Amino acid sequence: MSSVIRFIAALMLVLSSLSVANAQQFETLKILTAQGHTHAFQIEVAKSDQERMQGLMYRQSMPANQGMIFDYKTPQHVAMWMKNTYIPLDMLFIRADGVIARIATNTEPLSTRSISSGEPVLAVLELNGGLTARLGIHAGDRVEYSLFHK
Repeated sequence: MSSVIRFIAALMLVLSSLSVANAQQFETLKILTAQGHTHAFQIEVAKSDQERMQGLMYRQSMPANQGMIFDYKTPQHVAMWMKNTYIPLDMLFIRADGVIARIATNTEPLSTRSISSGEPVLAVLELNGGLTARLGIHAGDRVEYSLFHK
């Protein structure tokens, strides 16, 4: 009986995360590369502890022009993981001035391995795995979004 209850609880969590994702408002974020290219993304914003904890967990796919930004309010060392995340992601660790400090590319789905920012960052942007390489986005490129000041 307990396995049935666990299954129902897991199913409810997945369904609630999907309905939250579908109701989420998207905002526009731009990345300006050193080569002079601008790439625009429609992003969800994870501001609260609960939203940051949920992140992109349980999603089966994400359109190429979408992503999620994690707003940490103040610069700090950040560690992410991929537990319950089914799609590979590129994690862009972004300083308060909007400069990308580092990128963890093609992170491993369902992994509990810690992925560190390596330095204090204000935010983390998650995009589909491999997208930064395809678009020529690198550490040192600039993110234009309301969180960041120049």
